[in-house]
Amino acid sequence: MTARARPEEVAQQPSPRVVLGVSGGIAAYKACELLRRFTESGHDVTVVPTAAALEFVGAPTWAALSGKPVSAEVWTGVHEVPHVRIGQTADVVVVAPATADLLAKAAHGLADDLLTNTLLTARCPVVLAPAMHTEMWEHPATQANVETLRRRGVVVVEPAVGRLTGADSGKGRLPEPAEVFELVRAVLDRGADAPQDLAGRKVVVSAGGTREYLDPVRFLGNRSSGLQGYALARTAAARGAHVTLVSANVSLDAPAGVSVVHVETTEELREAVLAATATADAVVMAAAPADFRPDSVSDAKIKKAEDGSAPSIGLVQNPDILAEISRDRARDGAVVVGFAAETGDVSGSVLDLARAKLARKGCDLLVVNDVSGGAVFGSADNEAVILGADGSAVEVPRGTKAALAQVIWDEVARRFVD
Repeated sequence: MTARARPEEVAQQPSPRVVLGVSGGIAAYKACELLRRFTESGHDVTVVPTAAALEFVGAPTWAALSGKPVSAEVWTGVHEVPHVRIGQTADVVVVAPATADLLAKAAHGLADDLLTNTLLTARCPVVLAPAMHTEMWEHPATQANVETLRRRGVVVVEPAVGRLTGADSGKGRLPEPAEVFELVRAVLDRGADAPQDLAGRKVVVSAGGTREYLDPVRFLGNRSSGLQGYALARTAAARGAHVTLVSANVSLDAPAGVSVVHVETTEELREAVLAATATADAVVMAAAPADFRPDSVSDAKIKKAEDGSAPSIGLVQNPDILAEISRDRARDGAVVVGFAAETGDVSGSVLDLARAKLARKGCDLLVVNDVSGGAVFGSADNEAVILGADGSAVEVPRGTKAALAQVIWDEVARRFVD
């Protein structure tokens, strides 16, 4: 019989070491929530603000929330060589917000304070979440700096669109702290040595379930929550991709760094996907489009009949989006991934039906879920078999939907032909 280790003999996993850089923008206040999420989830966080950031949120706030002293200067605690040690010992460095000035300094290797020194010495993954006015973000100098950083493997998150300082609105808003946190977790989950194998790639992900209206009130729909599609979009962004997420009737916050196109019906989903795939390197169809739609839609709410009879509703088949984009590749070498939610029946097992679907659809990969009894829908976890057109089959045991998303992108990245 094998002896059981005593609790004191079990090696404790060290807390992930996060450096949270904060540069001088009004969105610095949002970094307080990001810091709180890191500390409450067990991360060891060192906050490194710039001098300008301390004009927005003072050092006592950062020290109280992180439980550590805070300084913007390289001269504080010189005997500990902070300008080198902080970056050397980090598991991830995230700067939120990252101003145009910070991006320029990072791109050109300038190091005039503790944060920029830390960025130069870090050998771990680096995530920059920009926040600035639209004109500053779109300026050619800023865009050139962003491309330089991305070529070096830095994850530069696309800003969100929304209200900016004052009355201005547009692209340049810091993504929600909860979504920045999830993206950084995805980066940490892959490990420090994992390559940014989607850097510079354009990918399209669909998520959610479509609705086909019977009248202004009622529709035919399905149980898809969109959680898996959103996990795919988030993890792709964490691996450096430019992500377009076509979202059908999903009530989730937009993943950080992802462009979201909202749709309702299957035809709207088709139009949005076809438009986005023109320049895409990969398309992952995680959405659940309705197979059928009513042959006519009532302009008014359908009323109950006094005699208790039910109306007859005719159905017509919707276009097969996955088969269409698999057949008519908008870009040579693009990888197309489909999903199959199967239950199995008298004609075959879940995998038998899935293999037939893979051949029929013509996609490169098919992610197969056994949804017997309603499994998967709305759950935070998932398990699947990823079938390849080349005859491969990868079993993914039950785990988080983010973990499954990482395996799917692993399989997609292996199939890229440069």
